[in-house]
Amino acid sequence: MKAFISALLGYDPNQKDLEGGILGVVKAYYGCVEAQGRGTLHCHMLVWVEGGLNPNEIKKRALSTSEPDVEFGKRLLAFLDDTISNFVPKDPDPNLSVPSSDHHPCSVRGMPVDEETFSPERQKDLRNLVSQCQTHTHSKTCFKYWRGPPEPKTCRFDLHEDNFHRDSSFDPETGEICLRCLDGLVNNFNATMIEAIRCNMDIKFIGSGASAKGILYYITDYITKSQLKTHVAFAMLELAVKKLGEFNPLLDDRTTRAKKLLQKCAYAMISQQELSGQQVASYLLDFEDHFTSHSCRNFFWTPFETFINRQAPSPECYPSKVSNSLPEASENTVPSDPSSDEDSDSEHDPDPIFLNDEEIGVSFDGTGTLVRTGNQLADYEKRGNELDEVCV
Repeated sequence: MKAFISALLGYDPNQKDLEGGILGVVKAYYGCVEAQGRGTLHCHMLVWVEGGLNPNEIKKRALSTSEPDVEFGKRLLAFLDDTISNFVPKDPDPNLSVPSSDHHPCSVRGMPVDEETFSPERQKDLRNLVSQCQTHTHSKTCFKYWRGPPEPKTCRFDLHEDNFHRDSSFDPETGEICLRCLDGLVNNFNATMIEAIRCNMDIKFIGSGASAKGILYYITDYITKSQLKTHVAFAMLELAVKKLGEFNPLLDDRTTRAKKLLQKCAYAMISQQELSGQQVASYLLDFEDHFTSHSCRNFFWTPFETFINRQAPSPECYPSKVSNSLPEASENTVPSDPSSDEDSDSEHDPDPIFLNDEEIGVSFDGTGTLVRTGNQLADYEKRGNELDEVCV
């Protein structure tokens, strides 16, 4: 991965390299290493390219009819067509044989690289790689979320024979980018990357429109998912409580019992963590499980989200349980029974999302005394004037 970052992405920590790598000048990256169900390690990486615009700016310029913006759109589509491919290259010569013709392409080295020409040997090798690594064949996994007729049966990976777009373009109404797709069953790849890493890959551009939002949702949902399934975790917790047995206040000390309960729950949870041999070897050899160009600090988003929801509740996310049009009081209104207030409280409690105060962090000082740590929300609210432009 370090060779990939330095040689292919061409990332320069000092930001002095003006040539960059195969994607241009990279100003930042963040990658997470994960294991597939069968144990194979792979990396999910976000790459920020110098000069890249955010999705809203791309949409604005894509919908603009001014000459500079139209020219910008043409350059952007040309860059994407040059960077992202999704078709099996033509066979330069059926009689030509390269090492990847006789062996699996992932198990042999690529052909020598000539910067001036793209030799027939390289094109043959690239064709073998794409055919073996990028061509999709439908299986049961593709349709595991299909609920049957009348719902259309579509591949969840959005790969289908009918997917075909001759040219990349912008949607004139939404500004969404529709990339060229010459083979609906070939996953996106970058020719230089796949020649170097020689394995299955995927590459996407976070542009504008619904597809960009879908990618962002996938990324944020993916990096926050837990390896341990919720139902498995609760089953293990239930088993731990049962193993501890019934509580006898005459024989058991509450503190000791609480410690034992925490230990059993922790051991039960750990015992259900699935680790492949590759993951274990990677941890033992002290290999990185993530790659980043910048140092990162922990940021607890929940308190900020709760604060924002209190200031400006979102009707889309948290619909109000109280009707906007309350009946006006009249002389004939019969007062409710005070004794029923206690029963009705639980029915009209505000949404719990608005009651979750920030979790209090604790740590030990130099003398071993338990102290409260800083409050990120308060630090942000009370920041000095010189930090006004710093926004979460």
